[in-house]
Amino acid sequence: MSIHIPRGTQDILPGDVELWQYIEVKAKEVCRTYHYKEIRTPIFEHTELFQRGVGDTTDIVQKEMYTFTDRGDRSMTLRPEGTAGVARSFVEKKMFGNPNQPVKLYYQGPMFRYERPQSGRMRQFVQFGVEAIGSADPAIDAEVLALAMSIYEELGLTDVKLILNSLGDKESRDAHRQALIEHFKPHIQEFCADCQSRLEKNPLRILDCKKDREHPLMQSAPSILDHLNDESKAYFEKVRHLLDQLGIRYEVDPTLVRGLDYYYHTAFEIMADGEGFGAITTLCGGGRYTGLVEDLGGPSTPGIGFAFSIERLIMALKAKGLDKPSVETLDCFIVALGDEAMDKAAKLLYQLRKAGVSCDKDYLDRKMKAQFKAADRYQARYTAILGENELDQGIINVKEMETGKQKEVALTEFIDYMQEQR
Repeated sequence: MSIHIPRGTQDILPGDVELWQYIEVKAKEVCRTYHYKEIRTPIFEHTELFQRGVGDTTDIVQKEMYTFTDRGDRSMTLRPEGTAGVARSFVEKKMFGNPNQPVKLYYQGPMFRYERPQSGRMRQFVQFGVEAIGSADPAIDAEVLALAMSIYEELGLTDVKLILNSLGDKESRDAHRQALIEHFKPHIQEFCADCQSRLEKNPLRILDCKKDREHPLMQSAPSILDHLNDESKAYFEKVRHLLDQLGIRYEVDPTLVRGLDYYYHTAFEIMADGEGFGAITTLCGGGRYTGLVEDLGGPSTPGIGFAFSIERLIMALKAKGLDKPSVETLDCFIVALGDEAMDKAAKLLYQLRKAGVSCDKDYLDRKMKAQFKAADRYQARYTAILGENELDQGIINVKEMETGKQKEVALTEFIDYMQEQR
């Protein structure tokens, strides 16, 4: 019986995984320059965490979570997103008591959502995210936005645009919520069942509905920007002022709604802005949240963060021909002929690797010509030839593959010589 990979998942093989590693290194390096530190949380958590942290009215909680009962009769869920787990750790590990605030964290790892698989949307996908928890200063919003844009810039992806909105504080959201209820209620039967159930619970989520996006009432829905109080307006203006100072271009879109319940004030997305990206153009999303830490048992603590799918980022890089990071070549391939030479080659490989030299040899007992072909396939910079004659003379012939130049090197000096060529 043949066993196949589960639908909505993928194998990332050598030849492809190098691009993943390249993205991860670049993203982590940007985080390092912004003084963000890595956090690693469990792949599964108690289901209640996501019900409380993400929100009962979201599609994630209602339709997409992988939930199971463990042997202790506890409900567990494979994490569908990263922020709730980070916030849980922030509370449980009492990070709010750290003298250095805000706490600046980044994470990376697999997330799980039961969605209809399509290009750029998997059931197991890898997310890279950032959270800054512990400050209500608009400057930290601008910093997080700048960090997100810097990752795309570092990868050479310039055809992106920052879309910005404010969801306001609680007072502003309550006013907007009431206006939305009054706007949609007379015609709510014309909308899908999900929208009907959300009318009273969370009418803001109606604006994020994919089924009814073309309904005329969507276009005429009350704007959150018209319901911001003075404090929320001032906050949003400060964020925009800081972005202007940093020279980061953005567009304000009052219809932008994030899919999770915990967002307040700044909300944003980074969109692909060019040809070849396909239908899914949202590359990154995030925003400021208030009440999440408190809902999970901690003190009232504001935060802001974002996350992006590496799969979707790779699609964007491929569309722009930026999916070819520099390939790590092999430093040395040892061509060994004869039993004694092969034994010696095994020892030399070990010594080279201990010295930090990447190297390999043939393990299929192939002829010299086939071994040289293998060295070419591995893109080895040097090939070292070792046979009975070389062993008798205490030497090894080192060939520079690019130029074809060959040099005899004493076996006792070979390791030092190869270190110098790196």
